[in-house]
Amino acid sequence: MAQRITIQLLLLLAWVAAVGGARTPTVRARTELLNVCMDAKHHKEKPGPEDKLHEQCRPWRKNACCSTNTSQEAHKDVSYLYNFNWNHCGEMAPACKRHFIQDTCLYECSPNLGPWIQQVDQSWRKERVLDVPLCKEDCEQWWKDCRTSNTCKSNWHKGWNWTSGSNKCPVGATCRPFYFYFPTPTALCNEIWSHSFKVSNYSRGSGRCIQMWFDPAQGNPNEEVARFYAAAMSGAGPWAACPVLLSLGLLWLLS
Repeated sequence: MAQRITIQLLLLLAWVAAVGGARTPTVRARTELLNVCMDAKHHKEKPGPEDKLHEQCRPWRKNACCSTNTSQEAHKDVSYLYNFNWNHCGEMAPACKRHFIQDTCLYECSPNLGPWIQQVDQSWRKERVLDVPLCKEDCEQWWKDCRTSNTCKSNWHKGWNWTSGSNKCPVGATCRPFYFYFPTPTALCNEIWSHSFKVSNYSRGSGRCIQMWFDPAQGNPNEEVARFYAAAMSGAGPWAACPVLLSLGLLWLLS
């Protein structure tokens, strides 16, 4: 009887570990998830005050991963940051462009993206973000304001013609309205930067999604969001992830 229970227990442990392992996110080399900067092209090593951040980047001035110079370059149509031209298919509408500027400010300046930082093997950066849960309203408004602007690609991370020094449409790509390449808000936010974002079902102010836009006078809401996901990740594991499975397994073991 004891031997039978031991064998069953070993089988139970192996099963729960396998199921839990399938559910557990990829292990990150980074252990610090809060108040951190990415190891990327223009990020500071550590976040800190930057009193003179430019225009749309100013919400992060109390604690930023970007410098004043980076914040200024983020507002240019073609900046030295990445030589990326927003107007690759004609003039981008100002209402649309402000979302891309805000996206750049969030990426360069936010110290609250630690839970989603992943290591990458790229010449220009060692880390990126993946599946940042963007608040659904921010994504929906981005899509609405860009519907009438034009582009020629659905993934802006790769596939451009860089022979001129800045991005141009690849041969055979046709400039069309955004809604052709991004038929839904989710398609835009999830796909444009190779899944840097993953549109959340949560709303702004919920404490469960990252806000691209916020009023710094009310504090930075993304601090609470980062704390929530960091805490969830620190408690992740096969036993924590599968309490129901574990309970059912123990009932089977004792039956």
